[in-house]
Amino acid sequence: MAEFVIKLADERGRVMEQVQTASTADELRARFSHAGYHVFSVKARSGLGGVSRRKVKLEPFLIFNQQFLTLIRAGLPILGSLQMLTKIQKSAYFQSQLDDVANRVKTGESLSSAFEAQTGVPIMYTTTLLAGERSGNLQEVLERYIGFQRVSLTFRKKLTASLIYPGLLLTIVSALLVFMFTVVIPQFAELYDQMGSKLPAMTLGLLSFGKWTQHNILWIALSVLIVAVVLWRFSLTERGRDTVDAVRVKMPIFGKIWLKYQVALFSRTLSTLLTGGLPLVPSLETAARSISSRRVSKAVTTGIVSVREGKNLADSLSNTGVFPSLATEMISVGEQTGALPQMLNSVAEFFEEDVATALTAALSLIEPAILIVMGVVVVFILISLYLPIFSLGSVAGGGQG
Repeated sequence: MAEFVIKLADERGRVMEQVQTASTADELRARFSHAGYHVFSVKARSGLGGVSRRKVKLEPFLIFNQQFLTLIRAGLPILGSLQMLTKIQKSAYFQSQLDDVANRVKTGESLSSAFEAQTGVPIMYTTTLLAGERSGNLQEVLERYIGFQRVSLTFRKKLTASLIYPGLLLTIVSALLVFMFTVVIPQFAELYDQMGSKLPAMTLGLLSFGKWTQHNILWIALSVLIVAVVLWRFSLTERGRDTVDAVRVKMPIFGKIWLKYQVALFSRTLSTLLTGGLPLVPSLETAARSISSRRVSKAVTTGIVSVREGKNLADSLSNTGVFPSLATEMISVGEQTGALPQMLNSVAEFFEEDVATALTAALSLIEPAILIVMGVVVVFILISLYLPIFSLGSVAGGGQG
């Protein structure tokens, strides 16, 4: 789907300009014309390849769904509920998406296909809506989706909160080092140049590096920015996403934590979809596309082939060599007892707790390690800077004696 800027007028003559998604400009023009709007122009919106990679923010999307469910429960029609909620959105981007959904529903599209046409909407959400439409239990599947997202959002907030202090500590340490190398050390260099005394090798090396840093700070910053942009653009490519995920998984300590987090997310997603009435294979396909880890996603996709051939889910996932043995054993028990969704939920809860515990333990070790490294660097800098002064003092004291 591409994004277009459409300029149109409604039946009252009010002119408006919106950002909408569609396959082609003609398809978008026809859609609004059939809905009773007068279309002035449709232009492709500039962006990366003409396609928006912007994702819907989880928190406002969750609030929208809670309000949407409340209105449907109260007996309001889907179209009226969408139109009402569209008007109260603070985000112009999300508002334009909901407006597009309402227009599509107005022209006869299903709710799931209308949301599927929007960029950045979670694939799990549209699949959940589709299951609800087919089973006639839209309210029930929305309740399950909201419950799933509440748990996911709470867990993400806990992880983010646990990372704030180490991140702040690294930022302060980096800023302090930059200040010392660009301001403090060059001032000492000027002082020792005026004195003209012979300096120790470690002091000379530190002062030379400080002078070089001061004179080239803009080039250093520009180089870092260019490297960051290149890596970011590379991470958007298929090969780049695979590389980034491979680096994440192979990281010491945090690699295992990341893998367990993705297994927990997969398990909870699959549990929610199965509980909503979706068959196993479509649920697996949706769950595979809903998780961030390319390695886990590819493992699930490989497992789907085995499931289609008649093998059970636990063995199919175990044969990929990616899923922890504990997870596949619990899934096997769930399959044997006929309680797979409930067991998947237990797998998710277990690994979420494991991730939170492991992350807390890792950060409790990293924080003092950062302080120790920082202390060693500062002590080395101070000794290097003040060693000539101590040497001069001892020489002067010896001369007086």
